[in-house]
Formats: sequence, C-alpha cells, structure tokens
Amino acid sequence: MGNRTRAREFALKYLYQIDLLAHKDVEPVEEFLAEQNLIPEIVDFSAHLVNGTLDHRAEIDVMIEDAAFNWKISRMPIVDRNILRSAIFELVYCDDIPPKVSIDEAINIAKKYSTPEAGAFVNGILDKIKEDKFGPG
Repeated sequence: MGNRTRAREFALKYLYQIDLLAHKDVEPVEEFLAEQNLIPEIVDFSAHLVNGTLDHRAEIDVMIEDAAFNWKISRMPIVDRNILRSAIFELVYCDDIPPKVSIDEAINIAKKYSTPEAGAFVNGILDKIKEDKFGPG
C-alpha cells in the first residue's frame, strides 16, 4: 500500500471521529497522527487532507447534496460521507492530484471500509462532481 493511500485512510479515520463526536473531545489532528508512529510524508499528506476538508466542508457538503439525487448528507453513512468529503477536497482543491487517482482511491477505500455498494455510490457522486468541474470525459 502506498504512502498516500495510507494517508487517506488515516484522514478518513480522523474525519470519521470528528463527525461521529460532532467535534466534541476530539484531539487535534496533529496529536492523532503523532500517536500513529507514521513517516512524515504520511503525516503531512493526511493532515493536509483533514485540514483542507474541514476548511471547505460547507462548500463540499453542498456539492455532495447537489450530486446525490434524493440523498441528504445527514442520511448518508458517516464513512461514505467522509470518504466523499476528502475525495472532493482532492478533486476541487488539489490541482497536483489527477482526478482519476482521487476517484479510484476513494472507491477502493469505500470498498474496504464501508458496504459492498459503497464503491458504486462514491463513484457515481465523484464522477458527477468531476464532470461538473472538468467537463465530460
């Protein structure tokens, strides 16, 4: 498993914790990552994903609801919505990451940490957002 994949998984774990506990009694991301004994590259990328996702969460949530027909973000499984949030942060705000990479990574993480159907759900929403941002293709 690559360092960026590991960083995405740790970002998901932290974002899940924040969402589940509604920001109450959650240690800062830097402390959470320091406890994991990770190499600096993983810590840096994971912290970047977490901080960026949280900084843009309101806009990202609107994008999710616009792309997810008949779904309210509050009704989505916590794992799925946080996979979507961090992947959308990558798609929209990280120009150095190819969209296909962000989408593929999110699909694989969804298959690993959520239900068997989550990969298709995540793929559909991310493809819609990618098309809105970059056009068809």
